[in-house]
Parts: sequence; structure tokens; C-alpha cells
Amino acid sequence: MVLPPETERRVRRLALENAVAHDGEAQTGPVLSRLLATEPALRPQAAELRALVSSIVAEIRSLPVAELDDRLAALGGPEPERPKGSRSAPEGFPELLGAVPGQVVLRMAPFPSGALHIGNGRMLFVNQYYRERYHGRLLLVFDDTIGSETKRVETEFFDLILGDLELAGIRPDAVYYKSDRIGRHYPWAVRVIEKGGAYVCRCPAEILRENRAAGRACPERAQTVAETLAEWEKMLSGGYAEGEAVLRLRTSLTDPDPAFRDRVLFRISEQDHPRVGHTYRVWPLLEFSWAVDDIELGITHVLRGKDLVMEDRMQQYIWQLLGIRAPPFLHWGLLRVREAKVSKSKSYAEVKSGQYDGWADPRTWSLRSLDRRGISMAALREFTLSFGLSLADIEVPAETLYAENRKLIDATTARRSFVADPVHVAVEGYPFDLASVALPNHPDRAELGVRTAFAGPTFYLARGDVERFAGQEVRLKDLVNISLPTERPGPGKTLSATFTSRENRKLPRLQWVGEREAVAVDLLGIDGQRTAGIGESALRAARPRETFQFERVGFVRVEDGGAAVAGPLKVVYGHP
Repeated sequence: MVLPPETERRVRRLALENAVAHDGEAQTGPVLSRLLATEPALRPQAAELRALVSSIVAEIRSLPVAELDDRLAALGGPEPERPKGSRSAPEGFPELLGAVPGQVVLRMAPFPSGALHIGNGRMLFVNQYYRERYHGRLLLVFDDTIGSETKRVETEFFDLILGDLELAGIRPDAVYYKSDRIGRHYPWAVRVIEKGGAYVCRCPAEILRENRAAGRACPERAQTVAETLAEWEKMLSGGYAEGEAVLRLRTSLTDPDPAFRDRVLFRISEQDHPRVGHTYRVWPLLEFSWAVDDIELGITHVLRGKDLVMEDRMQQYIWQLLGIRAPPFLHWGLLRVREAKVSKSKSYAEVKSGQYDGWADPRTWSLRSLDRRGISMAALREFTLSFGLSLADIEVPAETLYAENRKLIDATTARRSFVADPVHVAVEGYPFDLASVALPNHPDRAELGVRTAFAGPTFYLARGDVERFAGQEVRLKDLVNISLPTERPGPGKTLSATFTSRENRKLPRLQWVGEREAVAVDLLGIDGQRTAGIGESALRAARPRETFQFERVGFVRVEDGGAAVAGPLKVVYGHP
């Protein structure tokens, strides 16, 4: 997708402004965050926008610093700050039909088969938004009816999900479990049967599919109410084994959607449920259970994804059959993050096998994994709500979320030096008065102070930089200029470089870490891979859950390590 010329002009203006403020060292992240914050329409194109920003930033970094002011002036000078929209009243959220402040009751209904993930964001934050807007109540109702062999309920997930909600800052007003309420559904089944709305079917699954597709009735569909009640009691009392009989809703056999023709309301399962064991052998399907519980729990508005329209139809059909006034539905489309390949079943298998590092493994894209990476739930909420309640399915790059998080943490996050796959380099002729230097913790925030960074004459440089600029003169960022040797760095070998000057010239800038009191670092990436590297001595004071920006790498969150812990400092990569 091609970005318009006016966007490119604005990118250039903002990048020049950023370069002027940072001695020619323009930064991609702040420019991109500012664009996405002030032009929400660009968010679905965040990946293309990042490529454009990175290209222009690289071009501007190659310019002489003396030219930057004139080039910025030619584009109109620094851009005035644009007013920020209200975060308490995001656009695209309609009034709830008939809602009365203080009387609204909403519900979240996760199936307990794994940790909550980024795809659950709309369920969480849309319900929470309307709860706050109407000063209402929000219920957590675990959909823990009997699942399948590949999607089983496990007790650990109840506490896991409760912890996820706590992490997201959402505290439900009450917690319910469907498994505690199964017996309450049976009288409702009788009411539907007595209205002539259901029958007990014993057709094999393949025959049923053929009948539904052809709009053909099975023999049991002609049951009288008395016959169905007797068959229903037989299901409850153990007269049928698992798979031998189901209770079906009697709908039109000519319905345009074959899937809506005579859908199942109850089925028999002999599975051992982790909470109620074998107390029940006849289980409602979710559509029927919600037709009951949305009424019994006093739900005033049902907010959920548009993929559940079949459930809507089922609930509405049952309510109409029983003469019940129904709560209205409000839907949203699917919101996907392009890089997030979310699959609870796959994550479950990988966590159980030990291939993943628990549910907080970055590859799960769970709320816990985002928190582990230093992506705040406040950023996830703003990201989620920024798309409103459009029914259109939306796919955006992860950069859209990262930009939201960057806006929240960039101004308060200290910078630190880190090099991956380090090479030991000794600099001949290095000035002895530069054994240490004072570096700002943040290039724009003097109030964050400075830290002492131990410098030469021996350094660690990234192997990729040493190989790329072999034989060239380079600048160690914020320090001195050196000439690199032409030889390739071998394992465990110290390379010899030569000091050339102190002058801040336009040379390739390399990240460095002084050898003295350097810290071994273990960096966990989004792909689950670990990178060994070396960090500056200031990282010895790092604390668990502290966030840093590793310069020219990205934001990271500390897990453990530092002066009090043996072994490398463990950090998790967040985003650029």
C-alpha cells in the first residue's frame, strides 16, 4: 500500500526535528509514535509507515549536522504539538440501547482452556469500558461446560484467568461457573419441550448432516410433547449412553442456513469434569446455557464478537418461544495482530510439553507474555479501544501496539548500552583520561540524570558491526573515533583497533560496552530464542521488572540478575 506524499513530507519534517534535538541522531521510534498518535487512520499501515520512517531517518543521519536546521526551516520548522484526543471517551462506541446508568449488567465468558491472550482484548476492555461508562456491574462467568478431547477444562485455568484479569486491572463484581449451574438448566429444557420446541433425536451424526442439508426430518421429529418428556427423562436417568441421544431444538427445516436447522441443545457426556466430576451426564451446549443464564443472572446487554451470531439466533429463538424479553446484543469484528499467531490449543500443547517457557512465553501472545515483555495493559487497552466497535475484521501490524506502549514508557525509560555476540577489542593509543564518561540516562530528559559508563582502552563491540566496518574508521557512540582492523574476529580472540581522534565527525556510529565491570546479558526474544550479549556496568543495579531501552536494540524488561544474582542478567525483549 502506497502512502500519500503529504505523509512522506510530514515524516521528513518530524525526523529532521528529532535529529536537531539529538545531535543528528534521529530515532525511528519517537517519530513513528508521534505519527500514529496524531493520525489514527494510519494505524493499519504501521508496518509500511515504519519502513518509510526508517528510510528517511537513515538518510537524515547521513547529513552534516550543520545542515539540519536549514532543511527543517524549509519544511516550516518544528511542527506545533497537536491536541490529543480524550482517552476517557474514545470514538466509535455507541450508546447501549435502553441502558440506565447504575443498572447495566454485562458479562465476560471465557472458556477455561488456557491463559487469556491478545485476541481476548476486546472482550476485556470493551466490557470494562461500558461498565465504567454506565457505572454498571461486570460478571465473570466461566463457560466450563464439558469440552472435547482436544479442548478440555482444567482447574489450573480458573486461577490463571482470574490472575489475567487482575493483571489487566479488571475486577469482576461476581464470579460464576457454568458447572455449578447445570441443574438449573434442566427445568428450562422442560419448558422448551412443553412449548413443542424440542425433541430427543437418536440419529447418527452422519445421517443428521444429510437430513439437515436436504431439509429432511428425522423420524423422532414427530414426537409428541409427552413422548419427548419421557425421552428426556430417559437421557437424564442413564437410559442412553454417550452419543446415543441428544435434545434438539425444533426449528424450520427450510431455514436458509442449514446449520440452524434443529441444532443440539443438550448432549450426553461421561467425561469427568474437574470441578463437578460425574455429577451431571447431560450437558447443555453453550447457546442454550446462555439463553438461560443471561436471563437468570440479569444480564442487560450482551457484548461479543460478530462470529457468535449463530449463538444470538439460538438465544433469541428460545427467548421468543418462551415469551421472554431479551437483552440486546452489540457486536464487534475480529481484531488481529499480524505477527500474533494465537492458538490456545497449540500453546497448551507447547506449554505442557515444555517447549514453551510457561504461559508467559512470548510466543503465546498471552497477557502474561505481553507483561513479561514490558508491554503495559494500559497500552493494550488504548490499542484495543482505538478501533471502536467496527464490525469489519481488522488486521494490523504489532507496531501499532508497540507505538501505543512507546508513548507511555519512552519518556521515563533509561537508556543502556548492550552489544550482542560481542567481540573483545583493544584500542591502541586510547586517551587515558577517558577511562569513564558520564552519559545521559535519556537523550531528552535531563531530569532522569546521568550514569557513569566505564570506557576504554578495551571494549566489547558487536560482531556484526566489526565485520561490516572492517578496515574502516568508525565512531564509538558519544566517545571517540577509532580505526577497525581488517581481520575477521575469531572465537575468543582480542582484536586490535587504533584511536584516531575525539572529534565528533560523521562516521558510522557503533554501540560499545567498556570491558570494566561489564555485565553478561541473556536476552529472550519474541521468537523464544535467546541471545548472549554484554551490557554496561550500570546494569548491575537493574531490578526485576525494570524496563530499559537497549540503544539500537529496543525496549527490554528485566527478569532477574544484577549484582545480587549469579549468572547473566536475564531480560526479555519488548519491541523496537
